[in-house]
Formats: sequence, structure tokens, C-alpha cells
Amino acid sequence: MGMASSSPPSSLVEDARAVFQAAVQRVQAPELFSISKPSDWGPESLDAYNAIRIVGMGKAALAMAGVVEQEVDTQLRDGCVVVPEGHPETYPEDVPVPSVVDVVEGGHPLPTQGSVRGARRILKQADATGTDELLLVLVSGGGTALSTLPAEGLELSDLKTTYHQMLTGGVDVHQMNTVRKHLTRVGGGQLARAASPAAVGSLIVSDVVGNDMSVIASGPTVPDPTTYEEAMRVLYVHDLCHSVPAPIRTHLTEGARDGHPETPGPDAECFAQTNNTLLGTNRTALDAAQEAAEARGYEVQRVSEGVEGEARSVGANHAETMLDADPSVPTCWLWGGETTVTVTGDGTGGRNQEVALGGALALQHADAPAVLLSGGTDGIDGPTDAAGAWATPSTATDARDAGCDPGTHLEANDAYPLFDAVDQLLHTGPTHTNVMDVHVGLVLPDA
Repeated sequence: MGMASSSPPSSLVEDARAVFQAAVQRVQAPELFSISKPSDWGPESLDAYNAIRIVGMGKAALAMAGVVEQEVDTQLRDGCVVVPEGHPETYPEDVPVPSVVDVVEGGHPLPTQGSVRGARRILKQADATGTDELLLVLVSGGGTALSTLPAEGLELSDLKTTYHQMLTGGVDVHQMNTVRKHLTRVGGGQLARAASPAAVGSLIVSDVVGNDMSVIASGPTVPDPTTYEEAMRVLYVHDLCHSVPAPIRTHLTEGARDGHPETPGPDAECFAQTNNTLLGTNRTALDAAQEAAEARGYEVQRVSEGVEGEARSVGANHAETMLDADPSVPTCWLWGGETTVTVTGDGTGGRNQEVALGGALALQHADAPAVLLSGGTDGIDGPTDAAGAWATPSTATDARDAGCDPGTHLEANDAYPLFDAVDQLLHTGPTHTNVMDVHVGLVLPDA
């Protein structure tokens, strides 16, 4: 493709936004529960239990609770969910409001005292669940930080420091949760152990590549295959062993030497009466995105899930894939997954904005109309008010004209101000769901 920096038709950006919105809509709680059978939620059918208690943690927990409350109706005895701060104020108008289940607001991505209170409330409900009752657990992304109760001997400040170092050090969620399960009292199957011998049914919305239920929100009701030794190894591999607080290092070292009980594994008795159901995944969202793109006249070239890697490199690779195709018809590419950002600067942004900025630099020499949009299905990208951003062939030039050098902003992890300057931030607000990220690439034939 030749040199150019012309803006794509506004309809191309509108199409990309509509495709992304279709993906998010498909993984809303009412949509997910519409294809789920309540008879499958517990180890036995719901009418086998004298009462049901609901607990939940994560970005989708409040909306999930609203839908589930209506289904269990008079069987509901009590409940509590922990959600991000501010979520109750953004509750969707078309989702039933929970009236029995209490709501606690916790911190994400770093836990707060609200997270500690929420975790205690959840564990109290688990302990109160009788052998003739069912504990329904609503699990979604963000649940680990939102329901954090430090292990004995650890302080919340120790966990916050460790979590921050992992988040900014390029540690992926599988490795991160291996560590976090062994520092807290809810994840790694420990909630199922707290409820035992009562029956437990978990309804899970996946926000991890591969949909390993032991990783989603650190798997509070799922057998944990990881160990203290593996948690130590994560810190060692990422050169964090000597930078995390001393109590963290001591706790994990003692655990690796059998000084603390391991999280419950596959043979633990507490899982005999536990049923885990996967409700929605990134693929669910991508299927909806494909349908929306095709309905708008695009030929969908590729739908790829499981995208991982450094965000800026992923964005550049996406753009190169789009430009190499030289399509003869309007063409769409869809990717899903969760990238990482190794933070080296002190700017403002998120992984989706960094995907888009990496893509902007690769797109700047394209002459065909194109757009690459990257957004978090939870509506939140890093510590910003945006879900992500989009890039076009003119983005890099427009940013320079606005006084923002793309290369400089990328190195500083400062994508937000750049996209704000060119009015290409994706704003959705909290969506009350979370199945990782969706990247949409659209290209029109070169005129």
C-alpha cells in the first residue's frame, strides 16, 4: 500500500464501534442466563434445597445477582456480592435490581478495605450455609482483588504492593493468580472448603485466555492445581522475589516448606458437592461480533481468540495483518484475549489504548480506509475512564498535529492523552460484564 494519511469514512469507525458493542451486549447477564438452565446450577436441581444463599465477586456479579434472584425467588435466604466501587451507580436499566442480596464495593485492580469486608461477608455466608442449603457463587473477572482477605500474618498493604508490582511487571493473569491464591483466603478453592459440607454451585463468566476455571477470579470454588513452590517461582522468574514486602516472601517460603496448608486440590473432599458452570467466554462475545460485522456487509477474514503478548506489539501485528491482505471487499478481522503491558513510563493509559497506539504507528502509511479498535468488554481500560481506543491511518499524523508524538507517548505508556487529543477514545462506562478484550479491524478496498 502506498503513502497516505487520509481519514477513513466516519461510517467505518461507526461500524467498528457497533461490532464491539454487539460483542459486549451478548455477554450481559440477561443474555447469558437466557441460555442457561437453572437445573444445572447446583450439584442437584434447585428444588432439592430448602434454601439458597448467593455470594459473588467480580465486575458482572451485581447484574448476575439481579437475574438469579428472580429465578430462585422464595428459596433465597440471604446473600452478598462484592463489586467495583461505583458500579451500583451505573447499573443497567434493563437488568433486574437485586433486592435481597447485599452489595459491598471493593477495590480493583488493587484491593481495598472494602475488598476485605466483602471477603469476610462472603466467607460468613459460606460458613452459615447448611447441609440442606445451596451456596450459589457468582464469579467473574476482577473477583480476586474485589474479595481479598489476606492470609494470616499478612497485611492488606503487603498484598497491594505485591499486586502492583506484578501488574506493572508484565506478569500474566495465570501466573499472577498462582501467587494471589497463596496469599489470601477465598481463591484457590478455599471458598468451597469454607462452605463444606454444604452444596456449592458456581456460575462463572470467564475473563482469562483458555477459560481455566481455576484461574478466573482465582477459582474460589475450583480445585487448585498450583502450589506455594510455583508461586515462589513466578516471583523469581519475574525478578520480584526481593522487591515484594518481606512478609510476602516469608509466607510463600514457609508454604513451600509445608509451613502452611496448601490450597485444596482435585482430591479434596469439599469438591464432592461442588458444581462449576461456565456461562460465558470471550468466544461468546466474538461470535456476536462476527454476526454484527457480517450483517453490516463485511467479509470476516479471521476470528482469533487467545491473543496474548505485549500490547503495543499485538497492535502492530494486527495492523500489519490488515494491511497485508489488500482486500477486494469490505473485510473484518476479530481478535480476542488479554494483552499485557510492561510499564516503563509514568503516563496514563491501558492495554487496549496501547494496542491501538501500536496499531496507529503501523497504519500510518496505509492508503486504504482502515480502523483498528481495541476495547475491554468491562468498559474499563487501566486506570482510566475509557474502555479503549481506535486507530486509523491518519491517527499518528493527527496526533503530531495536536502536539502528541506517538512514539514518545508509547514509550511513556501515555496513550490516553494522545487519543483524547484526537478524540479517538472508546467510552462505554462500566458494562457489568467482563470477558477480556475484543479487537476489531476493518478495511475497505483501496480505491
